[in-house]
Amino acid sequence: MSTITRLGTANMYDSTLRNINGRQSDLANIAEKNAAGKRVLRPSDDPVAAAQAERAITRMARTDADQRALDAQRGVIEYAGSTLKASMDALQEFRGLLLGAGNGAYEQSSRDALVTQMTSLRDQLLTYANRKDSNGLPLFRGLDSSEQPIQGYNFAGQPGQTASSDNSIANTIDGAAAWMNVPTGNGVLAVSIGAGNTGKAWADVGVITDPAAATALTAPVDIAFSKDASGNLQYSLDGGATFTSYKSGDAINVAGMKLTVTGEPAVGDKFTVKPSERTTLFNILDQAIAAVRSGAKANGSTDTGALTHAVTRGVAEIDAGLNRLSSAQSLTGDLLNRADRVEEGLALRKDRLEGERSSAEDIDLIAGQSEQQMRQLGLQAALQSYASIQKLSLFNFIN
Repeated sequence: MSTITRLGTANMYDSTLRNINGRQSDLANIAEKNAAGKRVLRPSDDPVAAAQAERAITRMARTDADQRALDAQRGVIEYAGSTLKASMDALQEFRGLLLGAGNGAYEQSSRDALVTQMTSLRDQLLTYANRKDSNGLPLFRGLDSSEQPIQGYNFAGQPGQTASSDNSIANTIDGAAAWMNVPTGNGVLAVSIGAGNTGKAWADVGVITDPAAATALTAPVDIAFSKDASGNLQYSLDGGATFTSYKSGDAINVAGMKLTVTGEPAVGDKFTVKPSERTTLFNILDQAIAAVRSGAKANGSTDTGALTHAVTRGVAEIDAGLNRLSSAQSLTGDLLNRADRVEEGLALRKDRLEGERSSAEDIDLIAGQSEQQMRQLGLQAALQSYASIQKLSLFNFIN
C-alpha cells in the first residue's frame, strides 16, 4: 500500500526561509573571517586550531619578554665595556705619570704635583669600579662566594647567580677578577726593597728561568749586601756564608729567577724575594702614590733606590692590572656577540611561532574570497527559488 505525503505551501515556504537564513548566516560568517583574515575567530570555529594558536601566541609573548630582558642586559654590558675602556685610559695615564716620577731631574715639588694628578686618577678609577647601572646595581659585582672590600665598598658575592643562558646573557662583569685579583711582582715571585736601605740601588721584577724552583719557594729569601776585605761589594742569599761579588746590572739567580740589581747598594742594604701574592689594583696605586710622595730623603735629595724600585715594580703591576681590565673588556665583547646570537635565535623562534599561529588560525584569502562568492551565488539562487515558490498557489494557477 503506497503512502501519499501531502506537502502544504506553508511548509515549502518555511523550508525555503530556513535555507535562505542559513545561507545568509554562512555568507556573513565567511565575510567576517575574510575581513579579519582569520579562519578561526572564536574557539567554537575550530577548538583544536584555537588551542594551537593560543599556545603559539603565549610563546611569542614569552619570546618578546626574553627580547626585552636581553636588550636591558645588553645595555648593562655595553655600559660596563665603556667603563672598562675609560678605566684603562685612566690607568694608562697613571702609568705615564708614575714613569715620569722616576725622572732623576725632578725635585720633590715636581713629584708632589704628579702625586696630585695620580691621586685624582686613582679616585676616578675607584668611581669607575663602583659605577652602577640604571637599576642601581653595581656593574662589577663579584661572582664568587666571598666579599672583598675596597675603600668601603664590597664586591658582594652572588651565590647561585647564573651566567649566560640560551635566552640571555650575564648582566654583570666579575669585579673581583677585574679589580681585586692583580698579582704582585712578576706574577710568580715579587721583590721588595729593604725598608732601611740607604744606598742607591734598585731591582727589576725578575725573569723566571726555572718555573719549578720558583713555584716551590714558600719562605722569603733575602739578598744582603756587604763588603769583602778589599772593600768590594758582595752579596749573600738568605744570610748564607757564600758571598758573590756584586757588579751593577749583573744578574742574580735566586729561587729559579734571574734578578737584576742596578746601582750602588750600601752595606746592610737588602732585597727580599718572596712568592707573588694577589692584591687589589687600588693597593698597587696607593703604594705607587706613597712611594712618589716620599721620594725624597730627609736632606731633600731624591731617594733614588727606593723611588726607582717602586716605579719599576709599580709599572709591572699596573701592566698586570691593565691585562685584567683588558680581559674583562674582552668578556664584554664576547657577551655582546653572544647577545647578537641570542637575538637572532629569538627572532627565528618568533618567526616559527608566528608561522604556527598563522597556520592554525589565519585564512587563505584566495580560497576565502572564492568561497564567499560561491555562498553569495548560492544565496542569490535561493532567493530566486523562493520568489518562484511564492507564485506556486492555486489562485495564481487559476489566474
